[in-house]
Amino acid sequence: MILQNSSADALFLFTYAKQAAQAISKMFDLSWKPETYLHLGAASVAATFKPAGLDRSTGIMSAGFMKDVTDPKRAGDPDVKTWTDWMIANMPSADRNDSLTAAGYSFAQTLEQVLGQCGDNLRENIMKQAANLRDFRDGLLLPNSRINTSPTDYRVVTYMQLQRFNGTSWDDVK
Repeated sequence: MILQNSSADALFLFTYAKQAAQAISKMFDLSWKPETYLHLGAASVAATFKPAGLDRSTGIMSAGFMKDVTDPKRAGDPDVKTWTDWMIANMPSADRNDSLTAAGYSFAQTLEQVLGQCGDNLRENIMKQAANLRDFRDGLLLPNSRINTSPTDYRVVTYMQLQRFNGTSWDDVK
């Protein structure tokens, strides 16, 4: 209520999914509708918006670089299906609504790319190859996202897309 009474018209939620869902529910109960931005780690249809209420979550924005594997819009995506099949085969008891499982899978694909580029000289070559990724894209990255590193720039994520939740799935904000 303190934030609402402050006349704040924007709110940034840097929380985990459970706390984000609680905040979204509380904002709705207070009839407070600031422009709300959600940390990408909690930007999950299944883990955050469903518990908060899909209708209550409509309009919330987040910047993402990976596909939300829980977004119904992604259900037919071949790369999401590959991830789902891998999860069922290799981690059947893991919560597929936990965005960290998709992130771990994606990070492992990037590491696999680096190791593949190393060839037989792993010890001497791993840092060189990690610093020389060119237009690499694993399947769970958003379509325009590519990984490019260099010896002077180790940043892996350089592209993010602002997205708004429409009550069912994510729409890109143009």
